[in-house]
Amino acid sequence: MTPTMLVVSLSYLVAAVLFILCLRGLSSPEGARRGLFLGELGMLIAVIGTLLHKDIIRYDWIIAGVVVGSGIGVAISATIPMTKMPERIALSHSFGGLATALVGVAEYLRESDGLTYFQIAALGLETFLGFLTFTGSIMAFGKLQGFISGAPVTWKGQNFLNIGLFIAAVLGIGVLVYDRELHQVFFAIAGTGLALGVMAVLPIGGADMPVVISLLNSYAGLAACATGFALGSQILIISGALDGSSGLLLSLLMSKAMNRSFANILFGAFGTALAPGAASPQLGKGGRSYNEATVEDAGAVLKASQTVIFIPGYGMAVSQAQHAVRDLAASLERRGVEVKYAIHPVAGRMPGHMNVLLAEANVSYDKLFDLDDINDDFARTDAVIVVGANDVVNPAAKKDPSSPIYGMPVFNVEQSRSVIVLKRSMNPGFSGVENELFFQPNTMMVLGDAKKTLLAMISELKEGH
Repeated sequence: MTPTMLVVSLSYLVAAVLFILCLRGLSSPEGARRGLFLGELGMLIAVIGTLLHKDIIRYDWIIAGVVVGSGIGVAISATIPMTKMPERIALSHSFGGLATALVGVAEYLRESDGLTYFQIAALGLETFLGFLTFTGSIMAFGKLQGFISGAPVTWKGQNFLNIGLFIAAVLGIGVLVYDRELHQVFFAIAGTGLALGVMAVLPIGGADMPVVISLLNSYAGLAACATGFALGSQILIISGALDGSSGLLLSLLMSKAMNRSFANILFGAFGTALAPGAASPQLGKGGRSYNEATVEDAGAVLKASQTVIFIPGYGMAVSQAQHAVRDLAASLERRGVEVKYAIHPVAGRMPGHMNVLLAEANVSYDKLFDLDDINDDFARTDAVIVVGANDVVNPAAKKDPSSPIYGMPVFNVEQSRSVIVLKRSMNPGFSGVENELFFQPNTMMVLGDAKKTLLAMISELKEGH
């Protein structure tokens, strides 16, 4: 081994260790910043090591790719706010999947005659998963952004068609291994990946987008791992395997957090959406009415409270109210109130969505509590402020076996003395399930833009000090 290749191998080893430490750091809010830094450092070392590889003989196209890619990345980061991070992640996955797939296409056209059976199989899998990740991520981005309906789009025999396409792609890879010169089969595999990415995400409702994003991340990792086998790149094999396995594990953990099977998420067409312009429901089941309150009413409750728990949801992200939440919490703490934040594992539209937004607002990590750590505290809490959350606070998940979300772990919000719900309207969330909490006698609904309502509540506390 030449000295240069020894440096390359050592750089890959160091990068792999840093990637593992990155995942370890990202497993908790306290270590997330450190983990992210280690991951970035590992990627920088891996890229530098790769640029020293003996097979690279010119750098002009590489430099051009770095310039163009950096420009696109900076533009996306500058234009997409923190509240749109799920869309940002989905868009990044699409680029990663497309890059992997195009590498597979280029390598097949360039080296198909000299590839081993194993390498040709890896290339087929890489191209299939890469294109699937590309179109699937574009679909997820569209659903999150509102370009595509967040409701499940289904038709008869859809699941059988999707499963059939997957099986056809696997069989196509087998045929390609038997005769690598069948170029039409290779491009049919690529086309199947493109089509399946669209049709696999269409029937999944907006409520399940966090799982979809995580699963697409897993597909991208597996595609990168297959690329590593095809190209003989150890760092791609290691990083792809880490990415694929961690993404799959996270998807499984989120489905467990919703108490739903993985198959139900992928094939169950869960969730509905109201038609544009549909009226907000004024009455619940059995003609129950909700208690609509004013900012003054909510302020009176908060002034009499000694313990308050905030529960953020997707509505907080939509109204960009995380800073207003922090300011209201600070106002309460100045009055001697104990403030906590309850974070549900599937709140928002991506794993850790609420953590990211509250961190941007400089909310201390030690005030954030997971469901298992805080659920017993609600019975001893004077007031709970629900900011744009829906399904994660719905008592029907515990009491109504006929509810689609029955069995999903939710917060025991109804056990608190008072509940203040901030919502734009009485429309249900992405799951389309009516929330029984909104009709409880100890719940007051303060309707309107969450950010404006929170700012008004801050003013109310100051006036009544």
